[in-house]
Formats: sequence, structure tokens, C-alpha cells
Amino acid sequence: MKRGASCKGVRHHHANLRGRDLRGAHFETADLKYSDFRGADLRGAHFERAKLRGTNFSGAKLKGAKFGPLRRSSKRAKQAQAQPAPSCSPSCSGANLAGANFSFADLRSASLTGADLESADLTSANLSGANLSGAGLVSTNFTFADLTSATLTNATLTSANLTYATLSGTNLSGTALNSANLTSANLSSANLTGAYLNNTNTANTLWINTICPNGTVTNTGC
Repeated sequence: MKRGASCKGVRHHHANLRGRDLRGAHFETADLKYSDFRGADLRGAHFERAKLRGTNFSGAKLKGAKFGPLRRSSKRAKQAQAQPAPSCSPSCSGANLAGANFSFADLRSASLTGADLESADLTSANLSGANLSGAGLVSTNFTFADLTSATLTNATLTSANLTYATLSGTNLSGTALNSANLTSANLSSANLTGAYLNNTNTANTLWINTICPNGTVTNTGC
């Protein structure tokens, strides 16, 4: 398998693609659950409608990669509806990346709209400029992640760990952050208009020109 390869629709669980140059490769509708993409160069790759549960992207280069669309399962839709905050409509799209490992991955400008990243590990990942609008990020680990200028509108971040995450200039409008951990996170110039912050831990969070859920601007906390 090489750069620009076409692997549409393949079924290969536990595939070992560690360190491969797969720039621009096509994995649309592929079933690659629990595969190993650690350190791979996947810039501009296509994973639309791929099954990627438990896949390891640790240290991979994923700038400009695309992971949507994929309809949510009825089970996930019911779980989202059970949350005390807005969730995606039944037509919400996104790839299934639940439990995937993206620690230290380069996901700059990646398209993860509506993706299911529940319990995924994005520790120290670079997500600057990425689009995660409408994504399911329940219990996702963003410790030390860079989300500068990323878009997370209407995403579900219930119980997510954003300790020491950089959210400078990030659009979090309409986002559910109930019970999330924002300890020591940087929220300077972030937009939290309409966001839900019930039981959210904001100890030592940096607030500079941050827009609160009610639309007011703060330097001291919402």
C-alpha cells in the first residue's frame, strides 16, 4: 500500500500500516477497525464512511484528512438524545472513531464534522483549525491538545478531559461541556455562546476576552 492508494471498501481488521506514506490515499467505506496507523503520513487522506473503531493514529500526520460523512447509529442517536444538552439531528454525519488513539497526531485543518470520537485519546494532538462541529466527544481525552481556532459548534463534550488544552479562538458555541474538565485550559478569545457548562471544572482556566454562554465578554470566568 502506497501514497495515493485506493482501498475503498476493503475489510482488514488489525491492519499494520505503521509509518507508511499514504498521503491522499482513499479508504472510503473501508472496515479498518483496530488497525495500526501510528506515525503514518495520511495528509489529505479520505476516510469517509470508514469504520475505524479502536484504530491507532498516534503520531500520524492527518492534516487535511477527511473523516465524514457517516450516519450515526440509532443507538448513538438515542444516547445523544438522553444528554441534557442539544445533540445532532438524526441526519448528523461523521466517522466512527470511538476509542481511537490520536495522541500526538497532526490533525491540523482536518474535517471531523459529526464524527463519533467517544473515549478517543487526543492527548497532545494538534487540532488547530480542525472542524469538529456536531462531533460526539463524550469522555474524549484532549489533555494538552492544541485546538486553536478549531470549530466545535454543537459538539457534545460531556465528561471530556480538556486539562491544559489550548482553546484560544476556538468556536464552542452551542457546545455541551457538562461535567467536562477544563482545568488550566486556555480559553482566550474562545466563543462559548449558548454553551452548556453544568458541573464543568474550570479551575485555573485562562479567560481573556472569552465570550460566555450568555454573550458577555469576560476576563475572569463565566
